[in-house]
Amino acid sequence: MSPMFDRARELLRTSRFALPLLFILLSLSVYTGIRTLLMIGTLGEIDLSLVNLIGVYSIGLIYDIAFESYFIIPFIVYLILVPNRIFNHKFHRLLTHLLFFSLIYGLLFTAVAEWLFWQEFGARFNFISVDYLVYRTEVTNNINESYPVPLILGALFLAAATTYFRLRKSLSRAMRHQEPLRHRLKVGVTLLAMPLISYALVDQSLHHISDNNYVNELSENGPYQFFNAFKDNTLDYDRFYVNRTAKSLDPILREEVATPNSRFVNEAPFDITRQISAGGPEHKRNVILVSVESLSAKYLGAFGNNEGLTPNLDRLAREGLLFSNLYATGTRTTRGLESITLSLPPTPGRSLVKRPDNNNLFSLGYVFQQKGYETKFLYGGRGYFDNMNAFFSGNGYSIVDQSDLSDEEISFSNAWGVADEDLYRRAVKEAGRSAAEGHPFFFHIMTTSNHRPFTYPDGKIDIPSGDGRNGAVKYTDHAIGRFIEMAAKQPWFDDTLFLFVADHCAGSAGKAALPVKRYHIPFIVYSPKHVAPQHVTTLASQIDVAPTLLGLLNFSYTSQFFGKDILQMRAEEGRALIGNYQRLGLLRDNRLSYQAPLEGFHLVEDPLGTVNDHTALLDEPLVLENIAFYEGADYLLKNRINRHQ
Repeated sequence: MSPMFDRARELLRTSRFALPLLFILLSLSVYTGIRTLLMIGTLGEIDLSLVNLIGVYSIGLIYDIAFESYFIIPFIVYLILVPNRIFNHKFHRLLTHLLFFSLIYGLLFTAVAEWLFWQEFGARFNFISVDYLVYRTEVTNNINESYPVPLILGALFLAAATTYFRLRKSLSRAMRHQEPLRHRLKVGVTLLAMPLISYALVDQSLHHISDNNYVNELSENGPYQFFNAFKDNTLDYDRFYVNRTAKSLDPILREEVATPNSRFVNEAPFDITRQISAGGPEHKRNVILVSVESLSAKYLGAFGNNEGLTPNLDRLAREGLLFSNLYATGTRTTRGLESITLSLPPTPGRSLVKRPDNNNLFSLGYVFQQKGYETKFLYGGRGYFDNMNAFFSGNGYSIVDQSDLSDEEISFSNAWGVADEDLYRRAVKEAGRSAAEGHPFFFHIMTTSNHRPFTYPDGKIDIPSGDGRNGAVKYTDHAIGRFIEMAAKQPWFDDTLFLFVADHCAGSAGKAALPVKRYHIPFIVYSPKHVAPQHVTTLASQIDVAPTLLGLLNFSYTSQFFGKDILQMRAEEGRALIGNYQRLGLLRDNRLSYQAPLEGFHLVEDPLGTVNDHTALLDEPLVLENIAFYEGADYLLKNRINRHQ
């Protein structure tokens, strides 16, 4: 170890390669600092055993070095090739100083970004950060409205300048050296061995050192995870997850999706196409399905909250049909829209909403179209975000988004879209138009107000705009109350079903790999003339929303949904599918099975309580059911079975 250290110290004194080595040392210091700050911020959630501390910092250092080894490749190549006469020129020295200052600023900027990302999502950079890079307008506006950006950028400039001035003499000394090409090749090639070693030895498996998810996240490197997420935004199920033969899994999957009123129409493995026969007349009622942004169940009085944030939703829960044991399938809006619309398990990688070739899928909208309904997707923001407009228009919905609202229709807007009240007013207008033309309608509304920066029109509620999540929840509830008041005055109200379901929870991070409590969401059906008050406690998830709605309408139809009508499920049939891009879970009887890429299976006993996580055998019934759901969904998508012409 001593000769290696001595050699590095010699390079810092005598070689131009001191430049990248100085930056690596600075980077490692910053990465260690941000890792420590994130740890301090989650002290109540992590196990600070000596083993975990050693693991966090040692594995973290490996990822830090791996990322920096990749990052410096172009600089090493440049330093090998640039001749001494250019390298030592005054203009080149000036550019080098400017570049080094910029790199310091970028390093500190990334550290602050990691801190803010952790505060929002409880994780290092991942798929979400990649998405945020793609949709820069919305994200930039959100940041500007949520944080004192000029103050942060100014403080970063001062910190970067201070660091640069402390290192400038070392930088100047490194740029005075005259090194022959032969020496540059020798040193440069040696340094280029670092990324080769990293590529061979460092992968995603190293950071799985604990059952505590926060410990695993802290042992990662944010920039390393960002580029890994960018590279692997889709995951091939056959390559990364446990597989079994279709012949062995098909009976399990069929049993999972079968209902007393269904009949399978094909015998091909994993083809769950079945005929749903309702019996009796169909109810051609209008439907308005509202996906409410980030509405965790814990905010509602109906679920025990005593802060008085949701009086309108609580009333609807009392007067309507409340499903109190429903779970989101994922952690992002697109996952919620996917599962509600397609009744599909959360397949690994990015949501189908954002994948190419996602048109003409078997969807809830398609069923309504077959029944003669007018189908629309109404979104409070601009629907190019997260590919929502392309997905819904490719699956038969007409689109109404922020760009379709006139200036007179918009009373308030922020980074993510118009106020919920503005969107609901437009929905009432669209419903009136459809009713006047004699069309039954199915509208799927996606709201935006319950999202950072948590701003909304002034004077609507008793919490000031921008004051935090509670205010956004209360305004969201206020807007729902006004929506029902407006709708109740319309001639189509009595023959309309209103459904309110969250797209996901307000926060999904936790110390467990899949923190089940942070997937718990409300689902309410309200129609005073047609739906009697009822409290349903059967365990279910968002994939069950579509079949339950169609069951309430007594529709007979051909189904390729993975979900079932909750009202037809026996209590012992209850189960929920949840995931987070990589981990694929199945919850049943207070036990959770989940699989992760190249990791095999885990079983969690009491996932809503003590969370006892252990490795599972592959012949466990809950494990086989998990594989059947997710391998079946993957097979269906790859073989384009759930398509219609």
